[in-house]
Formats: sequence, structure tokens, C-alpha cells
Amino acid sequence: MAWGVCDGHDIYEVRATMDKFLRLAREESKPAIVEIRTYRYRGHSVADPDNTYRTRGEIEDYRRTKDPLQVFQDKLVAEGVLDEAKIEKIDAEALAEAEVAIEFSEASPFPQVTDIQKDVYWESDNPSERKSQGRLFFD
Repeated sequence: MAWGVCDGHDIYEVRATMDKFLRLAREESKPAIVEIRTYRYRGHSVADPDNTYRTRGEIEDYRRTKDPLQVFQDKLVAEGVLDEAKIEKIDAEALAEAEVAIEFSEASPFPQVTDIQKDVYWESDNPSERKSQGRLFFD
């Protein structure tokens, strides 16, 4: 089986790596495993306080120098695609969109328990075309 590794902080590297292995799958019907290396900013779970095996400084350094969005933004600035004015405009638009989404979600009623599988499992939304056997997760 083909194996690939790439830096998950670099969108260009991820894209090139995935392109290579998707071509292998599509053209040669060969399976592959791709390890995309990234960094967790938080602990594994709520039980992991995340303060025994790395420092706050290490985490902040990764945010500043290896965060995928920051790395991509820096590349676009270096390529002349983005400048500070465009970055501020994009950030403001994204923040405004997020605020609208927050207001909508807070004003919306809680979903019904019967809706828990809606738009999650194709077979739940298309029961007449279901081909698998057994129970779906929440049946």
C-alpha cells in the first residue's frame, strides 16, 4: 500500500500530496494512506488539562508560525495576492457572518430528538433506497 506524509500546516503541500494519491486511486485503483501532520492547540479531551507536556509558549509559537490559516495568509501576502487592507476586509466580513450565524442559532428553537439523524446519514434521509442491513446509529 502506498504511504504518504505531508505537513498539514501547508495547504499547497496537502493539495499536492492529495493530488498524487487521488491520481493513484483513480488511475491505478491503488489504495493509499496519507498521514497529514498537524498540531493540536488543545488537549485530547476535557480530561486532558494540556499543561503537563507542553508550555503555553509552545502553543502560542505554533499559532504564530505554523497555523494553517496564518501560513496560507503569509504565502498569499508574499505572492502579492493579499495585502493588509484585503486581510482586514476578509476578517471583518467573516466576523460579521459569524455574528449573524450566532444570532440565528441563539434565536432558533432546539431541535427535536426525532431530528437527530436528519442530514447526517444518507440512508436516514432516503429510507426507500437503503441497501445496508442492521441499525443506524440512533435507531
